[in-house]
Amino acid sequence: MNDLVVVGTYLTGLDADLARSVLEAAGVDCMVRADDCGGLRPHLWMGGIELLVRREDCERAGEVLDSIARAADEPAGQE
Repeated sequence: MNDLVVVGTYLTGLDADLARSVLEAAGVDCMVRADDCGGLRPHLWMGGIELLVRREDCERAGEVLDSIARAADEPAGQE
C-alpha cells in the first residue's frame, strides 16, 4: 500500500503547481490536494494547498524542495 504524505503546504495554487513541477522534473511523482471545489471556489482553501508524495519518496522530495528554496534565497549572480 502506498501511503501519501504532505511535503508542503502553499497559500496559492500557483505556488503548489510550481513545486509540483519541480518535483516531477526531478522524477518524483506527486499530486496537489486543495479543498476548493476543483478550483471553482479558490477562496475555500482555508487549510492551505497541500503537495503530496508517496511515503517512500518523502525524503527525496524534501531534498529537492529544500535545494530550490536555498537557490531562491541566494542573491542573483551568486552560485
